[in-house]
Amino acid sequence: MQTTFQKHLIVLCLLFTPLVLGENERTLPVEKIVVTKHSTKINGTKINYTATAGTQPVWNEKGEAIANLFYTYYQRSNIKDNSQRPLLISFNGGPGSASVWMHVAYTGPRVLNVDDEGYPLQPYGVKTNDYSVLDVADIVFVNPVMTGYSRPLPNKDGKMPSKEELKKMFFGVNADIRYLAEWINTFVTRNNRWRSPKYLIGESYGTTRVAGLALALQQQQWMYINGVVLVSPTSIGIRRDGPVLSANRLPYFAAAAWYHKVLPEALQSKDLDEVLPEVEAYTLNHYLPALAKGGLLFWS
Repeated sequence: MQTTFQKHLIVLCLLFTPLVLGENERTLPVEKIVVTKHSTKINGTKINYTATAGTQPVWNEKGEAIANLFYTYYQRSNIKDNSQRPLLISFNGGPGSASVWMHVAYTGPRVLNVDDEGYPLQPYGVKTNDYSVLDVADIVFVNPVMTGYSRPLPNKDGKMPSKEELKKMFFGVNADIRYLAEWINTFVTRNNRWRSPKYLIGESYGTTRVAGLALALQQQQWMYINGVVLVSPTSIGIRRDGPVLSANRLPYFAAAAWYHKVLPEALQSKDLDEVLPEVEAYTLNHYLPALAKGGLLFWS
């Protein structure tokens, strides 16, 4: 026999089910932007900027819109000539992740309210990112298809493409790179950023994505990228086994130790930009050869 609580629970489920289904059916316009104005402080300097949240289509060879990609674009205000101002085009990984982590934990003007170890603090929300790159570069955070608010669009007959069609258009290493290169070309053209220095930044699988995009943009779009930033990179097809795998970790360990102030005083007293070249030189010239020799090191 059902209890009163169970009966109430069933009624609530019936009441809210249509709302949930209705929300799942909501769609965003193929093309639309919303622009707002803001200010923040970066390294103690007030920075005025605009935030553009919007959707921009992906087109096929026939000129038909097949997806709408959601993006967030931050521009510093009152820049009269942006030909010398870099544009960062930012991706997360997954490959099924939206741009959320790069956006609110790394380069965006606001970051999650967390402590130094990454745990959330109350009141939950966001805080000013004192280390955002918005003081020196504009940033666009891109959500690939089926991440964030980005979705494929129905065919002319109103039906969604099949799984095989979607895979061919979007869900493969090469397909992902191909349509995103086209999308970037359109974005750069619409926002008049061809003369600006352009950098790709990717995290995790995003490093594989931007490595491919750098080549695709050059070969297919005549867009020459000024640099690529890899955050928590994947192997990108490069084998780093054995001594190389171990040696690559030493600079990261040194940077973490510097942050926690546990390095010897001779290194701790220096700026991190001075410490890392020393550690990298030691890694290449001493640590890596020693690891390669293994037990023979004691006989040399």
